[in-house]
Amino acid sequence: MPANTAITPSTLSLKDLPWQIDWNKDKCTLCGRCTSVCPVQAIDLGVFRKREIATPLGLCGRPENSFSIFYGIRQHTDPAKACIGCAMCSMVCPNDAIKPVRSDETDKLRWHNNRGGRPRTRGGRRNNGDSLLDQIKFMRISMLTDPALDAGRHEFELRTLIGRVLPPEKALHAYRENGWTPPVREIYPLLIGGMSFGALSPNMWEGLQMGVAYLNEELGMPVRMCTGEGGCPPRLLRSRFLKYVILQIASGYFGWDEIIHAIPHMKEDPCAVEIKYGQGAKPGDGGLLMWHKVNELIAAIRGVPPRVSLPSPPTHQTKYSIEEAVAKMIQSMSMAWGFRVPVYPKISGSSTALAVLNNLTRNPYAAGLAIDGEDGGTGAAYNISMDHMGHPISSNIRDCYLNLVKLGQQNELPLIAGGGIGKNGNLAANAAALIMLGASAVQVGKYVMQAAAGCIGSESDRCNVCNIGICPKGITSQDPRLYRRLDPEKVAERVVDFYVSFDTEMRKIVAPLGRSTSLPIGMSDALGISDYHAAQRLQIKYMV
Repeated sequence: MPANTAITPSTLSLKDLPWQIDWNKDKCTLCGRCTSVCPVQAIDLGVFRKREIATPLGLCGRPENSFSIFYGIRQHTDPAKACIGCAMCSMVCPNDAIKPVRSDETDKLRWHNNRGGRPRTRGGRRNNGDSLLDQIKFMRISMLTDPALDAGRHEFELRTLIGRVLPPEKALHAYRENGWTPPVREIYPLLIGGMSFGALSPNMWEGLQMGVAYLNEELGMPVRMCTGEGGCPPRLLRSRFLKYVILQIASGYFGWDEIIHAIPHMKEDPCAVEIKYGQGAKPGDGGLLMWHKVNELIAAIRGVPPRVSLPSPPTHQTKYSIEEAVAKMIQSMSMAWGFRVPVYPKISGSSTALAVLNNLTRNPYAAGLAIDGEDGGTGAAYNISMDHMGHPISSNIRDCYLNLVKLGQQNELPLIAGGGIGKNGNLAANAAALIMLGASAVQVGKYVMQAAAGCIGSESDRCNVCNIGICPKGITSQDPRLYRRLDPEKVAERVVDFYVSFDTEMRKIVAPLGRSTSLPIGMSDALGISDYHAAQRLQIKYMV
């Protein structure tokens, strides 16, 4: 802080910031690279005046002041420009002269983030705490081995189905009555969840699509990616790669004019259509794409003016109940593609999920149900929603699956689980646990950004500025100066890498259970946990 600045109750020092810049004057050559790449302008080049007192020898002379001028790096103390610890300055510094250092205290800036009467929004999910999924163990191990089931040989494939899977007698009756059976797709059990073209940068989105295409066409893995709300580039809608995409429609209807107009020109049908009613990190609340990200391209695709914030309403404004949604939205989307495409809703994890599921079981056009638990990552939610609202995905999926068992439809209506899967790095184990609790597939979003694009956000509040378009890695920015740092081909390569590694780990879990022709959906007798109350809640074995 400059010496001539008045000290007021709102004045902060560098010690009050969560991240401090450690700058070495002797190594620095003042090239300016660090200040040019800082996404929040936390540092700049400054002119410093240094005062030194020269004391003469003996007692005769008087001390004299001498002043020197030097140039260096100055860190701002304004909370709006507080360092986020992304370390981009360290990455570009040719002399290793600068780096961010985490404060030794944890509550910095907690009381200074509501400037101007606005609650703080974050661009990254806070997933602190242990995961219940990480505590689950796989206990049922087959003692009879077979080469096809040997975990070291991996001669079986991981596949699941999306769409309403009718029993033979029901399918035959539906075909005789209507000349139609519900569409079903064979997919890989790990989906890339909805992250919109707008929330993600063009290079990131293109890299994900390239990786998905390679997995399908070169490795034979039927991986699917959901577009999120906001449409997608017109060239994708008219390409043969659309069959690897799940199109999402949400309460804002952003991008759907472009999609509807493209239907007559589509070379392939999409894999499925997802109707989003809620997200795990903000149940009952709508998303928000801030104006920082709405450039001309995004505005054109979404059919809105540029540089305006785009809030998605909390609910679809044309529907007032889930019954009406089932009768209207799902059927209308099915009709748009001639009943050839599975259509299913996505909801937030909550105690009302069972009510939604019960209505879907009575609708022949509903192709499944996706549930997003409370740990679902997002860049468009308030702290208050992320930290104090929602329902854990494990118990929500379990309740829905057991309800399907009571109705005798556990093999008919697939459940897709999302929210906090792999948040501690244990993606395959978490996915296997959810599948054995009743999910037919799982979906991840934040994990993909961390694995495929090198996201540097952390649970200690490092970086996490996804929502305002200044992502230093170019993952969630619409600024070409930032997203050009991201190579789509490298993103695609990392997507392939992490799917292949997931596939290997998943087979290591599934093979000893003695399953080779299908996923162990609902195979809860293979699960155990050392938490008694969790075991009772999930109806799995209690280990002591």
